[in-house]
Amino acid sequence: MRLPEEYRAFLLHVGAGGAGPAYGLFPVRRVQGRWRWEGDGAGLADLSRLAEPFPDQGPDPKLVDDLRAQRPEEEDFDDVEDFDDAMEAWDERWDAVMFAPERTAGAIVICHLGCARREWLIISGSHRGTIWSDDRADDVDLVPLLNDDGKPVTFARWYSDWLQQAERTALSTP
Repeated sequence: MRLPEEYRAFLLHVGAGGAGPAYGLFPVRRVQGRWRWEGDGAGLADLSRLAEPFPDQGPDPKLVDDLRAQRPEEEDFDDVEDFDDAMEAWDERWDAVMFAPERTAGAIVICHLGCARREWLIISGSHRGTIWSDDRADDVDLVPLLNDDGKPVTFARWYSDWLQQAERTALSTP
């Protein structure tokens, strides 16, 4: 499995992680003869599934809507422990759909945005080389990042956009 060219070039000629969007680009290191990405959530990527194509579609929207509609509301329970039990059962059903291993096959987590939100680089499949936003912690499925023209953002665009914004910020600071 070969990494997308823009990301591969970055690793070869710029750096293996560090400064970047949000909390920085996850570093990649060789550990016991295998490459690993390190960072808050990097372990969400199943490296054994990188050659599998990233799915063209997420979970069935009707199933997701039905699950959201079934989410327990605390005010519907007299006892907080009953609510906690119902919420735990709902979380298990939600996670089984939204965090199913096949949902992120062919992708790696490359940065953490905070509050369990992350961004993924798609390694294989029809979306190869693009960046996807992961707000599943906020009950929203993964979505591709899009530029102003509505086209998917590639790694180089994602990183260079951040770099240009960082430069503008640095130059405007007294």
